Amino acid sequence: MAQSADRIAVSTWSLHRLLGTTYPHDLTTDAIGPGNDTYGEGTESLLGLPSVLANHGYHRLEVVSFHMRSRDPIYLAELKDQFARAEVTLQTLLIDAGDITHPEHGARDEAWIAGWIDVANQLGAENARIIAGKQKPTKAAIDRSVAALKRLAAGNAGSSVRLVTENWFDLLSHPDVVHEVLDRLDGKIGLLGDFGNWSGESKYEDLASIFARAELSHAKANFVGGQLDEADYGACVGAAEEAGYKGPYTLIFDADQPHEWAGLALERDFILSLLEV
Repeated sequence: MAQSADRIAVSTWSLHRLLGTTYPHDLTTDAIGPGNDTYGEGTESLLGLPSVLANHGYHRLEVVSFHMRSRDPIYLAELKDQFARAEVTLQTLLIDAGDITHPEHGARDEAWIAGWIDVANQLGAENARIIAGKQKPTKAAIDRSVAALKRLAAGNAGSSVRLVTENWFDLLSHPDVVHEVLDRLDGKIGLLGDFGNWSGESKYEDLASIFARAELSHAKANFVGGQLDEADYGACVGAAEEAGYKGPYTLIFDADQPHEWAGLALERDFILSLLEV
């Protein structure tokens, strides 16, 4: 289990019931509005989460942007301090909205995302994940994505925050397009590979193709009746490892059973058992 500090991370998405409140995004403004008890009242705040996470033996966290109640510099400094005190690394700020490929709203969304990249810098995050686009992968949409991603990378030049994108939504729904976009970006943007975003007969082959260049991952497992689907999860981890993936596995849990912490522990222990073979 000694590898867990480097190879295992947790996303706030996996603890959405613990946190309860979300802050829906309005892409027309940088302001964050009132929270909604989307998953109930919750029993923990984001500020308190780093210490709770450390108490459960995890030391790397990804924060979904809609779990942040403020972008005020004082709040961001306090949150950064809580990470430092708990000795938990803020691995990634997941910027969870925006469509830079939208024909009408792309420029607006690009500016909104740039503002959240600034938040990632203020928090001292290692990475910021941005969505490459939600439109169908036509030539025009791919061109818009590449151009916008290059501008976002240029705007973040000199920062220690690494920008990454993910095999998510229509634009990056196939390995060929993932490779095309990344190739055209010349290393300016990295890749976060997600187990849960693809399905079908070619799922493991497709994952192996992109995990050869992935820097981060979202390791989502399926649970049936509270039981981990070890066959699928093992095949996903195997595809990543055989492709040469060396980054952390960020545990994604969203099943009704078991409890969140129990589900995360099952995912963690299963992955580490494979890595120790």
